Amino acid sequence: MSAPLRKSSWQLLLLGLNARLRGPDRRLEALSWIGDERIAISGVVTPDSVFMLSERGVSHIVNCRSSGQVWLARDLAIERALFGSDHVAHASLRDFGHRQNHRRWAPAAIFAVQALEDPDAKVLIHCQKGRHRSVMVAYAVLRLRGYSAAESAALILDHRRGAELLPAYVESVERWLDDRRQAVDPQTLGEGSR
Repeated sequence: MSAPLRKSSWQLLLLGLNARLRGPDRRLEALSWIGDERIAISGVVTPDSVFMLSERGVSHIVNCRSSGQVWLARDLAIERALFGSDHVAHASLRDFGHRQNHRRWAPAAIFAVQALEDPDAKVLIHCQKGRHRSVMVAYAVLRLRGYSAAESAALILDHRRGAELLPAYVESVERWLDDRRQAVDPQTLGEGSR
């Protein structure tokens, strides 16, 4: 890990201000571990909680907040400073409820799956409130790990209070998975046109 930051740094002050202004819904703030999958979902990491993540077993982070949010709050920079750039991925997403471009989130989902190949790894996936964007990426991770759509949804909704799997977000993941399968098996291309 990189050298730890001092709690009084200006970046932590900005993160704290952002958490107070638009911060996590206090009812949803805690980490929610998704079954036995070593995946946690939460809202934005606060100045106090960022230092406790490793104590909670978190080894990798996927930050699903938009580029503007992480630029203002500096939370991504703090996470990379504490955990190392190779242990933090960014899925720059805005939460508008519409389909999400896979180029923004798929590399982060793959990063999480690869991290979980280490049996000691635990991945935190977070956004602003831990309700939509992080839920979508966690859903993608579970799907990549072999769970069905129904199993993935049930795991998340059973373990993350307040989580919502928005239909457009699920469609984004499922279309991307279909495209991946067709790219791997070119013979499936055109089967639907018979």
